[in-house]
Amino acid sequence: MFKNFIGYNLVEDIHNAKANLREARKNKRLMKLIFCTIIMLILWNLPSSTFGITNLTIVEQRTIAVFCFATIMWIMEAIPAWNTSVAVIVILLFFASDSSFSFFSNYSAEQLGTLISYKKLMACFADPIIMLFIGGFILAIAATKSGLDVKLAKVMLKPFGTKSENVLLGFILVTGLFSMFLSNTATAAMMLTFLAPVLKSLPANGKGKICLALAIPIGANIGGIGTPIGTPPNAIALKFLNDPEGMNLNIGFGQWMMFMFPFALVLLFIAWRVLLLLFPFTQKRIELKIEESEERQLKPWQEKFVYFIFLITILLWMTDKVTGVNSNVVAMLPVGAFCVAGIIGRRDLEEINWSVLWMVAGGFALGVALQDSGLASNLINTIPFNTWSPIIMIVGSGILCYAMANFISHTATANLLIPILALAGISAAENLAAFGGVSTLLIGVALGSSLAMVLPISTPPNALAHATGLIEQKQMMRIGLIMGVIGLVLGYIMLIFTGKTGLL
Repeated sequence: MFKNFIGYNLVEDIHNAKANLREARKNKRLMKLIFCTIIMLILWNLPSSTFGITNLTIVEQRTIAVFCFATIMWIMEAIPAWNTSVAVIVILLFFASDSSFSFFSNYSAEQLGTLISYKKLMACFADPIIMLFIGGFILAIAATKSGLDVKLAKVMLKPFGTKSENVLLGFILVTGLFSMFLSNTATAAMMLTFLAPVLKSLPANGKGKICLALAIPIGANIGGIGTPIGTPPNAIALKFLNDPEGMNLNIGFGQWMMFMFPFALVLLFIAWRVLLLLFPFTQKRIELKIEESEERQLKPWQEKFVYFIFLITILLWMTDKVTGVNSNVVAMLPVGAFCVAGIIGRRDLEEINWSVLWMVAGGFALGVALQDSGLASNLINTIPFNTWSPIIMIVGSGILCYAMANFISHTATANLLIPILALAGISAAENLAAFGGVSTLLIGVALGSSLAMVLPISTPPNALAHATGLIEQKQMMRIGLIMGVIGLVLGYIMLIFTGKTGLL
């Protein structure tokens, strides 16, 4: 998170509270870690016949053990999720790669199987999708330092006037739009800061406070659906859909936005009406004042340069199919431009959310291990994916992802499900074609994770909003469940339609 971001103190308070809670649970977490490690070692050393997979090699068995280790670790949260991802890559490098310990590879070629390329595993830390996220983080930092975020919020909220219902709509839409390009956590923190003086002016016993406080996490979570960089699960799904060695569907940034941006807007409008229905305002008018910081972090020419590069980057992302410049390459434009112009310095680079990037890299490493070890093709031959009901596979995976993502990290959920579902999708491609194909399957999982916002622990924006003390868990659960059901139903209708017509 960026220390110079408006509302950073809110995020810092949440992180400190979590750190204190982790300290209190240290012994319990240690026991979880030991338990997960024991499970991995048991799977690692079981006779290969136990798994019921024909011709299972040692490397494939180790990959299964590591995958199960990651699954249990992410679900139980024995250690922070990104730590698990890093541990996964390290274990694979030392014990299953072509640069692993020689005494762990002292088997016949037939028994050992295909060792995983250590270069591919290490390249996960610098995958083009990781570069896409770094570009997004750099844009967010520059927007904050230049005051562009506050200026945009002020300009965008002004047309909504002072009528309570319209102010609510303004906060939902602006939060949603910001979270499409900036971190949803940072967006929620900033918007809650803007909202603080408004909440003080509302009646203490009215439902308007609850309505406005809930609008921020709802807007931030739904808004992330709109772009590939809006949330990590989107990028993880695109990684597997666009993999040249896999499905190679070549879905671009602009192509994603063509359908997901309008869909996100529709959901934001629905959320607005649902919130008003559940928590109606008693005060009919709200005066909204957003003050800009008088302290300048950048020179006037640098601020104008940020505005220019921000606009050019967004335009290039949206027209990547027209220009021929890949969205991952476009992401390097703000990185290079802002660093050369002195807008982004060494300390700013330290503020990039590296834990998110490393966590995503761990998921990519699991995908590499599944493919390179040969386990992927072995599973496809062993498990009859093509005999499964396509509608159950598609909708069931989205519901499973939605259920899991309410309790564990959205990124961790996507990291677990998408590599396996990509294998299933390839095997059952003919059956899935009637319902939009593999893209419907994988994008549905990403959608399910974004819509998971039932509990305060479901997403950082939920935690931030709940920390205001204005929202009860049952209130968050009501709106979260309603929007989850509506979002999944409408989402699958849209995905199946666009998939069948070849539009996505």
